[in-house]
Amino acid sequence: MDLFGSRKLNGVREKQVRLQPAAFMRTTLPLDFSQLEDLDSGRYHSLWFPDHLMNQLPDSLWTPEFTDAAALSHSPHRNLDAMTIMAFVAALTSKVPLATAVTDTIRRHPVVLAQTALTLSHLSKGRFILGLGCGERENTVPYGMSFDKIVGRFEEALEVITLLWSRQGPIDYEGKYFRLEKARLDAELYEGKPPPIWIGAGGPRMLGLTGRYASGWWPPTVTTPEDYAEKLGIIRESAERWGRDPDAIVPAAFFPTYIGDEEELEEVLESPFVKAIVLQWPGAEMRRIGHRHPLGDDWKGFLDFEPAKFPRERVMDVVSQIPAQVLRDYSPTGTPKEVARRLKAYVDAGLRVPRLLDYSGQAGMKFAARSAAKIRETEEELARLVGASV
Repeated sequence: MDLFGSRKLNGVREKQVRLQPAAFMRTTLPLDFSQLEDLDSGRYHSLWFPDHLMNQLPDSLWTPEFTDAAALSHSPHRNLDAMTIMAFVAALTSKVPLATAVTDTIRRHPVVLAQTALTLSHLSKGRFILGLGCGERENTVPYGMSFDKIVGRFEEALEVITLLWSRQGPIDYEGKYFRLEKARLDAELYEGKPPPIWIGAGGPRMLGLTGRYASGWWPPTVTTPEDYAEKLGIIRESAERWGRDPDAIVPAAFFPTYIGDEEELEEVLESPFVKAIVLQWPGAEMRRIGHRHPLGDDWKGFLDFEPAKFPRERVMDVVSQIPAQVLRDYSPTGTPKEVARRLKAYVDAGLRVPRLLDYSGQAGMKFAARSAAKIRETEEELARLVGASV
């Protein structure tokens, strides 16, 4: 997809950023497909589907005392299979690309991923994006799967997937984690093109793999525009080393935000359930914005967190050490105009596909009720600031 348009200014045609937001589709019960017409209208670059067994919410705070959502649902982990849901959505839509955001190469063997991606590519008529990451402890360790050597396993999985898409006939592969012996995946690519791979990457080795294999990138965490630009630079350098066009890799990002007026936000940012998001943040990322993580500098956040292993007392101890200012510093916070101004710095750093979620809704249903409208207003304000159209 072309991410740039042009316009005439004083008779001179100049390049203009074409910013296009991504949208989000829940894969938890209860499912809701009522917005598919709007999601498939052409407004959105892509529709992102999370792929989880567990969600990154502490079990011990899932009670009406901390969130009124607990009165409506017995668990925050009512996840269904993302790939199955995507097949259903593919049949109900015709325009918007569909992306896993992200699936991992631990739970899903790369041969199965290669076949599933081909299947969804045909069902969607070429609209499927295989979003990949190296995985999280919460979706592997509780189910008896190893979480060791995850980047090495991920690299081999990329080799296997792309090998299966590029050849027909018997295929041999000998790796440390995966082995093929006269294996076949002879289903042809849809219109001769492999599904694009997007990679969730933050560390140097993962960023290098993104430059080698990916058509799109999103970092697992985003804290500063400078960090975003630096990581995007590593990806582009890697792409050049592998003889690929670095500008063809789409720079995306997922932004947890807190959108509202100051009176709302004062209540939202004091909610223990909202503050518990810090369990998903790596200690190194908190250091980047000048704060110390209550679980230490070596805490890996979403990679380490297992929801069932944090009793209420421990969660409350962590959140008690998080003043509201930490959330403001870590995530875009404020009115739609204020959040858009903060996001513009990421666009200046190279961002082209932002996906916003209004996490103020986790403070209660009264805040969640307007989340979609607030996100839309923020997206349109951001487009205005950068001279783009949404």
